[in-house]
Amino acid sequence: MHRTAVVALGGNAFTRAGQRGTYQELASNAAAMAQAVHRLHQAGWRVVVAHGNGPQVGNLALQQDAAEPEVPGLPLPALVAMTQGLLGSLFCLALREASGASHNGAPDVVTVVSHVRVDPADPAFDRPTKPIGPFMSEAAAAALARSKGWTVVDDAGRGHRRVVPSPAPLEIVETGAILRLLADGFVVIAVGGGGIPVAADGDRLAGVDAVIDKDLAAALLATAVGAQALVLVTDVDTVMLDFGTPTERAVTTVGADEMRRHLQDGQFPEGSMGPKIRAALQFLDAGGGCAVITRPWLVPGALSGNPGRATRIVRGVAGRGAA
Repeated sequence: MHRTAVVALGGNAFTRAGQRGTYQELASNAAAMAQAVHRLHQAGWRVVVAHGNGPQVGNLALQQDAAEPEVPGLPLPALVAMTQGLLGSLFCLALREASGASHNGAPDVVTVVSHVRVDPADPAFDRPTKPIGPFMSEAAAAALARSKGWTVVDDAGRGHRRVVPSPAPLEIVETGAILRLLADGFVVIAVGGGGIPVAADGDRLAGVDAVIDKDLAAALLATAVGAQALVLVTDVDTVMLDFGTPTERAVTTVGADEMRRHLQDGQFPEGSMGPKIRAALQFLDAGGGCAVITRPWLVPGALSGNPGRATRIVRGVAGRGAA
């Protein structure tokens, strides 16, 4: 019986703090993450990889604007599609290299350019919250807001960024194709950047200007493919309670009910762990086995039932509902 895990990688994992987002940097970071996915595949898991694209899609939007009027700028859903192709290609190449493409047992891997249906009446369209693109000074951000009509905010004290609408994902259009590829043994890369946001327009689907949260899209995908585990890769070992205070402490194995209370108590800010905790709880509430939040190299151990320093959230109370 094959087990399936959906592994969600952050866009910031492709472009790390202090990096400019060059092709070489993107490729090198993809290689580091591919090692963890390869180890998971070797352990017998079927794997779907989701990823963010916040830095990359924002940078691409700046390039589009800079090239006008000589080259017409493209709308945000088109830029999401473009970054899906770029980051998906880099990860496919990295996974083939990590597994030894010429060796027996190297997984087939494919990127599915994925569309995700959203509700055009979602109130998120009136309240842009999703940061994209590079960090900027307050003055530079204010100038772009005036000249381009952007909404800009301070992003957790790290600098100012453009924010765009982030509606809730409702349906992954390519779910059937993803399931068939998984059944055939492929490692599948899907819902890159949260998926290309589309909404019904009469009898057709049309792109809408938004960027979907990749963790929520990954949770929806994990439920749609019947995954036993949802893995949210981040740049810390564990989720912390009372972060930055004298009572700061790590969360390893914990029940969903307890984690929900911590979320309601304001332990997890929206600009930090909040979206990941909500995505994990959404997956578990829909019947998922476990959700893991940790660094890439701690993932295989966490899914083997030995979380170590990783955070592992299970249904009900800790120790039950394990994958």
